[in-house]
Amino acid sequence: MTEMFCFQCQETLKNVGCTTRGVCGKPADVANLQDLLIYILKGISFWGTRGRDMGVVSEETDLFVIQALFATITNANFDSDRFVQLIKKAVEHREALRSAAQQKCQELHGNPCPGNGPDWASWVPESYELNNLLEKAKIVGVMSDPTLDIDIRSLRELIIYGLKGMAAYADHAYILGGKDPEIFAFVQEMLEATTNEKLTAEELTNLVLKTGEMGLRSMALLDKSNTDAYGNPEPTPVNLGVKAGPGILVSGHDLLDLDELLQQTVGTGVNIYTHGEMLPANAYPAFKKYDHFVGNYGGSWWKQKEEFESFGGAILMTTNCIVPPKDIYAKHLFTTGMAGYPGCPHIPDREPDKQKDFSAVIEAAKNLPHPVALEDKQIMIGFAHHSVISLADKVIEAIKSGAIQRFVVMGGCDGRQKSRSYFTEVAEALPPDTVILTAGCAKYRYNKLELGDIGGIPRVLDAGQCNDSYSLIRIAQALAEAFEVKDVNDLPISYDIAWYEQKAIIVLLALLSLGVKKIRVGPTLPAFLSPNVIDTLVKIFELKTIETAESDVPLILMGN
Repeated sequence: MTEMFCFQCQETLKNVGCTTRGVCGKPADVANLQDLLIYILKGISFWGTRGRDMGVVSEETDLFVIQALFATITNANFDSDRFVQLIKKAVEHREALRSAAQQKCQELHGNPCPGNGPDWASWVPESYELNNLLEKAKIVGVMSDPTLDIDIRSLRELIIYGLKGMAAYADHAYILGGKDPEIFAFVQEMLEATTNEKLTAEELTNLVLKTGEMGLRSMALLDKSNTDAYGNPEPTPVNLGVKAGPGILVSGHDLLDLDELLQQTVGTGVNIYTHGEMLPANAYPAFKKYDHFVGNYGGSWWKQKEEFESFGGAILMTTNCIVPPKDIYAKHLFTTGMAGYPGCPHIPDREPDKQKDFSAVIEAAKNLPHPVALEDKQIMIGFAHHSVISLADKVIEAIKSGAIQRFVVMGGCDGRQKSRSYFTEVAEALPPDTVILTAGCAKYRYNKLELGDIGGIPRVLDAGQCNDSYSLIRIAQALAEAFEVKDVNDLPISYDIAWYEQKAIIVLLALLSLGVKKIRVGPTLPAFLSPNVIDTLVKIFELKTIETAESDVPLILMGN
């Protein structure tokens, strides 16, 4: 029996599964606790779906399910103590929901409803001691049933990983006031569906596509929440150097955390920098009023050990993308929200009608070395759908004149593997009449290249974070409308997507739900996809894996 089993991310060992420790750095006890947490979330969903049919709904529990899923995303939380507490809360939420559902059932039918459901809907630990929970976790993990059909397991995990990505987007939207009860309900319906032994592979495949549809809805909700709060991103040059004075480096994805930190650092002499997926924040109008918001530092998440050490100041990790830190900066790497790492200080959640208290981060920054520059240049960002669609006439004319021959969507995630140099090589090999549409940290493979422009249109149009892949979809839809094309596959757009974790999975499922075909995915296809599931996706959507830039670029230019 292996110490753990996890194959939810792209760098999983040998593209099969991590069995002793995650390549990401996740220890076996955390991996197993995450499995147990998912198991109990399925139990919440058992009662949630039944209770909802009778009018029993708990928004607090619905939100907890979303946040707990978010905590299990790759590189989000490595803290076993936090997962013990999440499991305890999950059981409390489930039991409260079970009691309310059973009581409502009795009121409606006049007699007690029989049974407490399956094990995941009723199991209560004898204690919340770590070893006790780990004993249970060993028998409820991904590979706990060796008799389960490999295709059924594959499709169930594909749904669950899509839900994890969706949950991250839904949580970001929720804290900005964006609420959609149907997303909450859908997540629980799908978690419940993954326990249904009667569902066939064909039926689960249909649910995979429905997950993509709801993923698109969650991205649209987050897009609206972000832009309602902070305005539409604008084309913006971003400084990559440093400014004299102490600094705080903000990484992750959470714009509200950045917003509150900016407010709390006004007049303190502390400068704020973005890192990784927070780069797009520099393009939001609401943040440009802060003189101490001075630019972006460093690049992709996987380089953070060197970049965080060089930065010298305080670091705030707002969400996932944590790499196990070096001792030299671990004590001033602060986590918040669903992120966590043992030994790193954690900023508690905000209380009702109050901001998070970032005073500890600010005080740390004042007493730490000032940032050391890694580079001194600017890059252009801010090409979300509102900005690009506002240039629609210019873009359409460039297409009609032949100045732009093709758009290549190269969004998604970055990662550590050397094979990801493929995306740099593709960007360099694409001819000067092509435009790269990007979102997510995959852009760090080519966003600092000097690729020029086409009649004033930059050849790299950066829409923002991974969730801003919604913008790429909106741009494609706008072009389809402009050219009166009914099928987006008839547009001069090719898709060459890099993936690493579960937010990229929900983006892929959203594209598939729209019927987008001939998507290249790499560096490898997900290990959790069985051969038969891959064959199905290839048959229906002509899904492809990347090869080499030399072989792929000619095909990309032909739309193949």
